[in-house]
Amino acid sequence: QVQVVESGGGLVQAGGSLRVSCTASGTAIVMHMGWYRQRPGNQRELVATIQTDGSTNYLDSVKGRFTISRDNAKKIAYLQMNSLEPEDTAVYYCWAKHPMRQTEYWGQGTQVTVSS
Repeated sequence: QVQVVESGGGLVQAGGSLRVSCTASGTAIVMHMGWYRQRPGNQRELVATIQTDGSTNYLDSVKGRFTISRDNAKKIAYLQMNSLEPEDTAVYYCWAKHPMRQTEYWGQGTQVTVSS
């Protein structure tokens, strides 16, 4: 059974940095991976994705501040978040998608809080 599990997150001051990781287990398939977030009072939104070929996509408001990367051998995706702003405060969810099917997987979420 495929599982995706986040690690990292926590509390950081504005301007600081944080890295969150997502590990996919229970499969030998290398999947598309990414991060979504849900800010208080808002719908879940895409933050960044990285395809199996390494191509990336970012939410406009995080471009230049966040970087997504992956280690295919370990099936881990990383989200490096720099110059964090209070508006980045959210629950961050890991997302993974089978490259040949519509099957998606979600983590439980990890809280990121940026204090002003």
